[in-house]
Amino acid sequence: MRLLVKIVGIAAVVAAAGIIVSEAVAQGRPLSTRGHTATQIGGSYNEEGRYEGGSWIDIHYGRPILRGRQGIFGEGEEFGQRIYAGAPLWRVGADQTTTFTTEADLLIGGQRLNAGEYTMFADLADPTAWTLIFSTWGVKQTFTEDNPNALWGAYGYDDSKDVVRTTMSVESVGYSMDQLQVGFVDMTSQGGAMYFLWDNQLATVPVELAN
Repeated sequence: MRLLVKIVGIAAVVAAAGIIVSEAVAQGRPLSTRGHTATQIGGSYNEEGRYEGGSWIDIHYGRPILRGRQGIFGEGEEFGQRIYAGAPLWRVGADQTTTFTTEADLLIGGQRLNAGEYTMFADLADPTAWTLIFSTWGVKQTFTEDNPNALWGAYGYDDSKDVVRTTMSVESVGYSMDQLQVGFVDMTSQGGAMYFLWDNQLATVPVELAN
């Protein structure tokens, strides 16, 4: 519950964005603008109050909104299929493939992820335990870009470039979050948790500095 309250507080200050798998534009602005969330871990404050020695973690992702839709994740055997929109899994966002960059070696859900830049996906086959995937697939800048080593969203994904797979805990919350949020909570100098929150689904996974 404490985690949920914190996330609700974060939601109040985050701007809205759009979802669609294409590059459509409405009224002069993209329907799915890019979002960015970041944190620093591993550092400390010196005697002068300056933060030193921290390593950045950055996530860039498309930020879908519901636009009045209900039950976007679906139920039963159809859970997640609407989110996939014909792809084999979820890009954890909209439009361009989501990227996860870390300056430090991490443990994510107990699995080691070395410092570097990755693309990030989620397999929703188990509605209560999503599989979070880090991959070395590149990112297409447009849907039509001809690059066999890069993806637009999750279209064309296969597991040949997977680096880490780990499990996220998932729960249904008592409200519907209009805009997808990806962020960090309960962070200390050694780590905390990463979360995805959209509609009434909250997925979390521990993120820690690796030894």
